[in-house]
Formats: sequence, structure tokens, C-alpha cells
Amino acid sequence: MNPISALWAKVKANERLHVTWCVVGIVGCLMCYGVLQERIMVEPFGEGEDAERFKYSLFLVMCNRLSSCIVAITLLACNGQMEEVKPVAPIYTYFLVSISNVIATTCQYEALKYVSFPVQTLGKCAKMIPVMIWGIFILRKRYGLKDFGIACVITLGCTLFLVTGEVQSKASKSMMDSSIFGVLLMLGYLGFDGFTSTFQDMLFKGYQMTTYNQILYTTLCSAIISAFGLFSSGQLPLALQFITDHPEALWQIMWLSASATIGALFISYTIKTFGSLVFATIMTTRQFLSILLSCVLFAHPLSLGQWAGTCMVFGTLYYQSFSRKAHPKEEPKSLPKDAEAGVESDPLIIKGTEAAPR
Repeated sequence: MNPISALWAKVKANERLHVTWCVVGIVGCLMCYGVLQERIMVEPFGEGEDAERFKYSLFLVMCNRLSSCIVAITLLACNGQMEEVKPVAPIYTYFLVSISNVIATTCQYEALKYVSFPVQTLGKCAKMIPVMIWGIFILRKRYGLKDFGIACVITLGCTLFLVTGEVQSKASKSMMDSSIFGVLLMLGYLGFDGFTSTFQDMLFKGYQMTTYNQILYTTLCSAIISAFGLFSSGQLPLALQFITDHPEALWQIMWLSASATIGALFISYTIKTFGSLVFATIMTTRQFLSILLSCVLFAHPLSLGQWAGTCMVFGTLYYQSFSRKAHPKEEPKSLPKDAEAGVESDPLIIKGTEAAPR
């Protein structure tokens, strides 16, 4: 046994060390993703009169999806599963899921032009609301009073955050832009991201496909859609010219894609190994730490009301996680795991990979 395999065996043998490894991987990668996302979309590149901001969200989406696609092919090759490269479901199903995924992710990046990162991150916690709505209308699901109560408290916390302090992005020219376009983009993100999760359940139901097969074709279709959007809008040459003029932007975009891809792999591994409850707790903690880090690095002072709203949202999410742990049998009407944790829309986080809590 080589030294790396021996070390990994020791890590897996010690459950606390094993969980710590997953926590560090998820929190580290996704906090890095959050910082880079804000740096690229909000802060200017260059100095003085040459300073300009990156405006091409679709280019970020394309780079992220190409990165995930390459990782999927590499993992299939390393695992000797190249026969899984062929699509299992009809190609149009992958494209349908990818369209809503690309729109959701683009809205997420664009929102940073109008609202601050803490607003964007806190808004993601409300993902469970559109997931419930789409689940009722598309999958005919039913939810209990507890689910609706949790959704209402989270909505109230987000509303309190919006109305009690500064929400405007540094890249926004006016408060009117921030309050109207920023909120509309976040609503677009929540709606399409919730639709992606629900629609994915419906379209891929009945197909026996591996995780990496779904990753490969969902990300490939997303990359094609993003590239088409860049070509048709004339943004591709502008984005390439920008990274030519500001090479540091290219490195940050590459790190953004790498952190998102590696973080998603950590997420999939954690769900399979420790179950959705541990994962939901880790993700809730990560989001709270991301807000704190953004406030420190990018100077986002929060008012007392905004701190109260933040504590209301994350306190509710923690309550949801721990109450499910205390009553594991009361889960027939529970929400999708990624909705509970407020996970970003990412094809690497695949439905059907959740393991039962240990």
C-alpha cells in the first residue's frame, strides 16, 4: 500500500477525522468560490482610468460547466467506466435541465451587480420555497404544516434583512437598480433553480444512469447553451478581450471553476458517506461563514436588523436539521436535500446520490 492510500485508510478509520476532512473540503472550497465570485463580479480590474468590471456572467457559467465536464470524463476514464460515456436518457432531457440550470446560475452571478453578496447568499436559503411550489404543481407533492412554517420564517428573515439595512452592491449605480433588478434576479435564480431540481426528478425518473453520466451530459449541454448565448450576443470576443487585458481575471475564473467543481465532489462524497443531515448542517454553517467573510473582506457593514434576519434564517435551518435528526422517521414529506441546505445550482450535485443518514 502506498503512503497516500495508507493515510487515507487511517482517515476513514477515524470517524471524527473523516467528518473533519469533509467539513474542511466543503467549507474551504465553497467559501473560496464565494469570495472569488464576489471579487470577479463586483471589484474592478486594473487601476485608475483603466479600471473596469467583468460583465460577462455567461462566460463564468461556460467555464464552470466545462471544468465539471472534464472532471466527469476523467473520473469515468480513471474508474474504467468509459462505456458510461454514451447518453442513457434522450439528449433533449439533458438540454431541458441544462437550460433552467444555466439561467439560474446566470441570475446568481448577475445579481451581484445590484445586491451585496450577503443578500445573495441569504436569498439562496429561501430556495426551499420555489422547490415546494414546483413540487406541488409538477410532482403533486404534499408538504406538512412544519415545512410551510419553516418556509414562512425564512421568508420573514430574508425580508427583515432587506428592509433594515444597506443591500446595494458596490457595482450598482443607484439604490433603485439594487432594489428592483437585484431582487428580480434573485427571484429568477430561486425560481429556475427550484425548477431545475424538480424537473430533473421528473425527466430522469426511470433511467438507470450513473452519477458521472448525468454530470457529463448535463454540464456538456450547459456549456453548449452558454457558448451559444455568448456567440449570439457578441459577448465572447468581449470576454476574451477582457481576460487578455487583465490576465489576473483569467486566473481567478480558473480558480472559481476549480473550487466549484472540487466542492461539489466533496458534497457528493459527504452525502453518500454521512447522509443528508450532516451535509445540511455543514452547508448551513458554510453559508453563515461566507457572509461573515464577505463582510470582513469586502466591507459590508450589517445593521442590527440585518443580523437579526440572518440569525432568524440560519437558526431556522439549524432547527430543521436537528429536528429531523431527532425524528428520523418523520421524513415522508421532507424537502429535497439541496433545497434544505440552500445549495447553489450545480450539475455536479446530482439527485439520487443521497444516502440514508448513518
